[in-house]
Amino acid sequence: MKPKQAARLGLGILLALFFLWLIARQIDPAALAQAFAGTRGGWVAAGLALFCVGYACRIARWRVMLARDNPALRWIDCAGPLLASFAANNVLPFRAGDVLRAFAFNARLGTSAGTVLATLFVERLLDLLMVLVLLGAALAVFGLDASRFAGLGSAALIAVALAILVVLLFPRLFAPPARLAGRLAGRVSPALGARLAAEIERGLGTLQHLAGGGTMLRLVGWSLAAWLAEGTVFWMAALALPELIAPAAGWLALPVGTLATLIPSTPGYVGTFDYFTVRAMTALGNGQAAATAYAFLVHALLWLPPTVAGGCYFLASHTRLPREKLS
Repeated sequence: MKPKQAARLGLGILLALFFLWLIARQIDPAALAQAFAGTRGGWVAAGLALFCVGYACRIARWRVMLARDNPALRWIDCAGPLLASFAANNVLPFRAGDVLRAFAFNARLGTSAGTVLATLFVERLLDLLMVLVLLGAALAVFGLDASRFAGLGSAALIAVALAILVVLLFPRLFAPPARLAGRLAGRVSPALGARLAAEIERGLGTLQHLAGGGTMLRLVGWSLAAWLAEGTVFWMAALALPELIAPAAGWLALPVGTLATLIPSTPGYVGTFDYFTVRAMTALGNGQAAATAYAFLVHALLWLPPTVAGGCYFLASHTRLPREKLS
């Protein structure tokens, strides 16, 4: 592990421990156990079902992105690699799952690393856009100030959302700097430069294709469906805990907790996700112990299924993580 990577990992662990300490100092263990005691299994099961629906939408979205390279690609062909990448991100540092998805499955998917990296870029932007939209909607419905949770005012959130739309719809803006990077790499190593230039062109072609009106509308539709399903998971997890007096706060916890994952942390976002999810739940009048029990419950619902399913696929397919790409 390089010193820079070690420093990043150390910072993430320290921040995770700090946020867990902030949670623990406000919690009575007996009250936390009491909040878990009455958990309604039916709502948890319903949340798991909606979680699967959300991931099915994510897989369908990724298939649309890859269809330009391989029109014959099926939903089931994309499911395993996507789940394996999420599983790796949940247990390994340095976004190892993204590396896995970009370089380990190309032969099976009939695509290239450049294309997959472009789809990851678009996927992240679409997800961030949906989270900002849901945050704005939740703040408007509950009458809360955006700066209380996002550190930004409403105007800044709108500006960020518009900037994301510009990037998604006008990817040609990235062509000159991307091609310049390829030429600079070619000066160091002509062979590497040639390979990188080819991947850059494939990636730019994918971005331009995805920016097309019809394709982008489909991607936005699948993204919205995925995030609405995940929002329902948050809501159902809240309904599963009788001590929560305002279960609708789960719709605020979704964007707030998700944005908190941008803070450096451990794999699986331990501490950061939980602390800000608790803050969102208590903002609408829920008790501290019940809100903490909720944060741990919804975190488990989000972490466990893709980690188990993706890990099983990873092991069954005898896939190897391309370690050289992590350096």
